[in-house]
Amino acid sequence: MNHFNDVFIQILILLAISMAVIAIAKKLNQPYSIALVVVGLLLGFLHVPVLVEAEAFITQSHVFQAIIISLFLPILLGDATLKLPFAHLREQHKPVLALAFGGTLLSFLIIGLAVYWGLGLPLIVSFTFAALMSATDPISVISIFKSLGVPKNIVTIIEGESLFNDGIAVVLFQISSVYLLSYMEMGWAGVGSGILLFLKFSLGGILIGAVMGYLFSQLIRLYDDYPLEIGFSMLLFFGSYFIAEHFHVSGVIAVAVSGLIFGNYGSRIGMSETTKVNINSFWDVITLVANSLIFLMIGLEIRNINFTDKWLLIIASILIVLAGRTLALYASLSFLKNFPASWKVVLNWGGLKGSLSIALALSLPATFEGREDILVLTFSIVLFSLLVQGLSIKPLVKKMKLTGDNVMEKSL
Repeated sequence: MNHFNDVFIQILILLAISMAVIAIAKKLNQPYSIALVVVGLLLGFLHVPVLVEAEAFITQSHVFQAIIISLFLPILLGDATLKLPFAHLREQHKPVLALAFGGTLLSFLIIGLAVYWGLGLPLIVSFTFAALMSATDPISVISIFKSLGVPKNIVTIIEGESLFNDGIAVVLFQISSVYLLSYMEMGWAGVGSGILLFLKFSLGGILIGAVMGYLFSQLIRLYDDYPLEIGFSMLLFFGSYFIAEHFHVSGVIAVAVSGLIFGNYGSRIGMSETTKVNINSFWDVITLVANSLIFLMIGLEIRNINFTDKWLLIIASILIVLAGRTLALYASLSFLKNFPASWKVVLNWGGLKGSLSIALALSLPATFEGREDILVLTFSIVLFSLLVQGLSIKPLVKKMKLTGDNVMEKSL
């Protein structure tokens, strides 16, 4: 019990540090996610005595992976979909679907083949890494883009892409890391099996999310009690995720679909204005705490990664991932007429990687061939993404004249 109390107190200290960093970042009008990563890096390298035990506990692979994926991911996905108006998503459905499906699959293939042929890594390692790099992380993208005041249409596109393509990327990760070699040995039959498994994961997640979202929307019609309805929303998000995972389909997709239905259909038929205000305020607080710990944990985790003699591999992989994102984005959006070139530039550079990629990489078993290479490359690209791309987003948006009255706000 005393050990637990000590760890709990130290985690509270980390939370206090996070809140202080966020408060300062907000005063300076800077993305707090990047500030937290920098502070986490400093804490990880400085070895502050009072934080050693908390760092050791948090940076264990199974703890980091469990906290990020099982606890925080349903919270952050649920909050994002709860507040994403379906009308906005419908307006931008063409670019969202193009990026979430076509863009993700193209990026996966381009990065996987480039790493395999260009860097000489084993096939299973190349495509497992490609799956991690094929999604824009909703945690990183949503927090950074909203803090920068990027216009509604672009925010909707990046949110919609992030929410759906993360589910697809998780499915591709599971297929690549577990089934790829056996499917390859089966030849064309293996391709068919892979497609069927992909459809099972995706459609199963959609079905469970839709059923859960509808049932909970009907449930809140019976009550006008916002504390109870907030409790229902928590049960919905975690229930959708874990029920989907239990049936071996995509929990990420299930949460995204259930949250969209609950936040739009459910709020329309079953929430009073008081409930809407309070439920949004509740999830604002929860997501702030979750984000604060996530980005601090990314910085802390870096101390466990050995970058020795990997710098050329890291630089090459960063270039491959950037090129893969660019080619996939421009190819998937090429059929959309009158899609502004400036939007493509910002969406391309805003395809940040984050904690989901790291958590999935850490979930690989110790016996997985190439696990260390995947961890090194994933952490390097996430840090590059957050620090280089994240810090340069604001000047890029200004240069593209995508602020205020300069923005074209009509539907595509």
